[in-house]
Amino acid sequence: MPKKENIRRMFDSIAPSYDRLNHLMSLSVDKAWRRRALGEIVDGTPQRILDIACGTGDSTISIARAAAPGSVVTGADISEGMLALVAEKVRKVSQVVLSETPPATDRTGQPVQIRLMVADGENLPFEDGSFDRVSCAFGIRNFEHRETGLREFLRVLRPGGKAVILELSMPRGKVLRFLYGLYFFKVMPWIGGRISGDKAAYKYLPASVKAFPSPEQFCRIMQEAGFSSVRFRTFSMGLCRMFIGQK
Repeated sequence: MPKKENIRRMFDSIAPSYDRLNHLMSLSVDKAWRRRALGEIVDGTPQRILDIACGTGDSTISIARAAAPGSVVTGADISEGMLALVAEKVRKVSQVVLSETPPATDRTGQPVQIRLMVADGENLPFEDGSFDRVSCAFGIRNFEHRETGLREFLRVLRPGGKAVILELSMPRGKVLRFLYGLYFFKVMPWIGGRISGDKAAYKYLPASVKAFPSPEQFCRIMQEAGFSSVRFRTFSMGLCRMFIGQK
């Protein structure tokens, strides 16, 4: 797997075309997967939610729209190029407020606030127990040291908090796996390279999905990192998995 600095540079490079190409990678059903994850993330009360590896902010914004008034959603990513695009998107959303200042202690009745910051998922700049939820959508496979990142997720969660992780995966059915593999490893990299101008990135991204642990293996990794009640759900015949673990 590329080193952290290479990952940062790659995502800075493809940030302008990433949304379009992300829909290519997910066959345009990634929004539905994010909606399914919301049921595990928001609970109807004011929450402190961290969306790590937030990319261009689709998950961050969807969480903020669904969160109760008074919630604070922090979007963090290693790529400044990605975060610049998040800020542009957030300014167009009427239901939320983009803020660079720490939220007040009592936010009862206040609008949902989004904060953005550059942060390394393996070394989060937050105190222990800072968040009720940690979300990571389609980013954990890009971590250089996943176990370290998971331990950081656990550390910044409050007792009883929950981590919700979405990740692309290879379907298990032979026919679907063959057809998806043909698209994923042949067609999509060619299209992605043409649109983004970065052929290497769109060869790496499918390879990173193929190299990701099986859902059973990743659940064990989460347990070894300290999470309890670890489970996963499968969407779209195996194109996406949602992993859930509690502190």
